[in-house]
Amino acid sequence: MGTTQLDTVQEPKYWHLKTVLSDALDSEFAVGEILPNERDLAARFGVARATLRQALEQLELEGRLQRRRGVGTTVAPPRMGVPVADRSGHSWPGAPGDAWQPVDAVAVDGGAVPAAVAEALGTGAGDSLHVVRRTRVDHGQPVAAELLYVPAGSVPGLVADATIGPVARARAVLHELQRLALDGEERAVELGSARAEDAKQLDRLPGAPVLVVTTRYVTGGRTTAVAVSTYRADTCRLTFGDHDTLDVLPG
Repeated sequence: MGTTQLDTVQEPKYWHLKTVLSDALDSEFAVGEILPNERDLAARFGVARATLRQALEQLELEGRLQRRRGVGTTVAPPRMGVPVADRSGHSWPGAPGDAWQPVDAVAVDGGAVPAAVAEALGTGAGDSLHVVRRTRVDHGQPVAAELLYVPAGSVPGLVADATIGPVARARAVLHELQRLALDGEERAVELGSARAEDAKQLDRLPGAPVLVVTTRYVTGGRTTAVAVSTYRADTCRLTFGDHDTLDVLPG
């Protein structure tokens, strides 16, 4: 394995180094493998360590690398696909095959939910809603967090039981949703910044780039539930149909 000198490159050295490193990740390293230390990498490519750090930071932003405390810098797994196209079949959150894991559920007043969610659901300050918190893990790391808003009127069969735990309460709400006939789903996608709570769940810093997918679940011509799913932009990609994909890169 020889060295690669970048002295004659006209573009910023760190940017060209990022491309060279990316090629090396594809050809020389496996997913989860730990990269050599910064001193060895800087010597291999003939650059200052400050230049190397810039390249590594960019690759981390693009989801090619992960920095793990106590481990080092490792090769990241492939991005997880986030489907946003219309599907021929629809299913409620929590249906068989759902990759999300319930965390907890709480009952809130309608005035405590985001205005856009309240408008979609047609709820007001005097209405009661269940808020189910869920998480999604891929290759052992958290990649998405979700808040599912369900008006109490959408699940009238749900029996309040103060003795059950938070996870069981979340599963009870999801179970009641399965009793309803789902007519369809409608999704909206936008790029955003991680709020403090989302950042904590996703193991990212507040303000980190995220992909926000808002899904409306429709029954009988009205919105029965709304899910706001926040994905790490460095680990996910949008997928359209069965074959077309679009990587979501921060910046």
